[in-house]
Amino acid sequence: MENMMGLLRIHIQRGVNLAVRDMRSSDPYVVIKMGKQKVKTRVVKKNVNPEWNEDLTLTVADPNLPIRVCVYDRDTFSFDDKMGDAEFEIATFIKVLKMRLEGLPDGTIITKVQPNRQNCLAEESYIVWSKGKLVQNMVLRLRNVECGEVELQLQWIDVPTSKGL
Repeated sequence: MENMMGLLRIHIQRGVNLAVRDMRSSDPYVVIKMGKQKVKTRVVKKNVNPEWNEDLTLTVADPNLPIRVCVYDRDTFSFDDKMGDAEFEIATFIKVLKMRLEGLPDGTIITKVQPNRQNCLAEESYIVWSKGKLVQNMVLRLRNVECGEVELQLQWIDVPTSKGL
């Protein structure tokens, strides 16, 4: 991909208070989409507070494309049930990456992204210098569902053969 800027690693940490879609629980998994790319986590059986702790990676060519997060309940004998969705932008994260910061103390907060009507943030999202890298922590409130949040972390991966930032 000649227009590739780099890779975005999305660490899907956990789901919190996800909707019940089976009798007493759900079998949730997460699907992440950006443009035509689609990646997904494993299914966590019978759990509305699943711990995925999984890394999913997307190729970034257009940093203005929104990233869509969809949570589903795996069903054996019918179509999987939707358990909500959320969307987020990476423009602020990319802007901070372009500052080429280095050597900051671990835990330094570079900037914050406030929750508003245009994003799905459940609380402030911090872009932080952690272990020599920039990361962005997010808690996304799921839409189109009665309850549920997904906690994740973004990290950039430079690729030597890409056009870069």
